[in-house]
Amino acid sequence: MSDTELATPAQGSEKDKLRALENIEVQMSIEVGRTEITIANLLRLNEGSVVELDRLAGEPLDILVNGTMIAKGEVVMVGERFGIRFSDIVDPEKRVDKI
Repeated sequence: MSDTELATPAQGSEKDKLRALENIEVQMSIEVGRTEITIANLLRLNEGSVVELDRLAGEPLDILVNGTMIAKGEVVMVGERFGIRFSDIVDPEKRVDKI
């Protein structure tokens, strides 16, 4: 290998560079809503208890990857299972700003 080859940055398309990341696992979660509750009220919860969340019924859900919101979506049925349909993707530049 010549000195020129050592000094040259690795060649390859951006697509090839991104392909190396494809097998990294991330945690995806869907957030229905949030609430604050005292420990006393938390201890009183039992089967059949209802906790009011900060979202309205029918409002889009937050789709998060490793805690960062990447999209909004809605619950759908896929056969006998629940799924999520992406409806609003967060601009990638805005996602990077939040990291």
